[in-house]
Amino acid sequence: MTEILTTTAPDQTTVIGPGRLILVVGPSGAGKDTLLGLAKATCADDSKIVFPRRVITREASASEENEQVSAGTFREALARGEYAMHWEAHGHCYALSRAIDDEIRAGRTIVANVSRTVIGALRRAYADVVVVSITAPPNVLAERLAMRQRSSDGKLEARLGRTVKDAAAAPDVTIVNTGSAEYHARQLVRVIKGEKWDDRRES
Repeated sequence: MTEILTTTAPDQTTVIGPGRLILVVGPSGAGKDTLLGLAKATCADDSKIVFPRRVITREASASEENEQVSAGTFREALARGEYAMHWEAHGHCYALSRAIDDEIRAGRTIVANVSRTVIGALRRAYADVVVVSITAPPNVLAERLAMRQRSSDGKLEARLGRTVKDAAAAPDVTIVNTGSAEYHARQLVRVIKGEKWDDRRES
């Protein structure tokens, strides 16, 4: 099953800014949650950087900073217009609260792990969007997913074979997460803070 975008910022007439929206994307097993967790800890003292909790209808794991809700609760919140964006993947629903819009209007940077399918719509809805792709070679992804063994992940083959055919989903920055998590988290923090990354200086 491919991921399906159902809505995002449905009644926007002007783009939302001036704050930045950092969208972290990538295949299952790439290590997004690990790098995001390290980046969040590094940025903990910076009130201008916000890592909002995603709302999800599947069981949350210990490594994720998510709010688990029932499918019914999710639908009710959606009907009330409480989500800035939401999408579906493998029978589960995901969303971010519309509160992020106020944070961005206040000039803050929002960092979120989202589906690649929402990127095109978010580039149109927000003034300053940076897409960070976290990835790894196929054999590494397969090994990590096999070790994780999370029942809500669905079939391994389906997750590894998922693609998104949308030019707008092309990343602005790509992190190949095959080295130490701390090293790649520093890369991510530099992107979040809008700083230049120098491999020669940071290796």
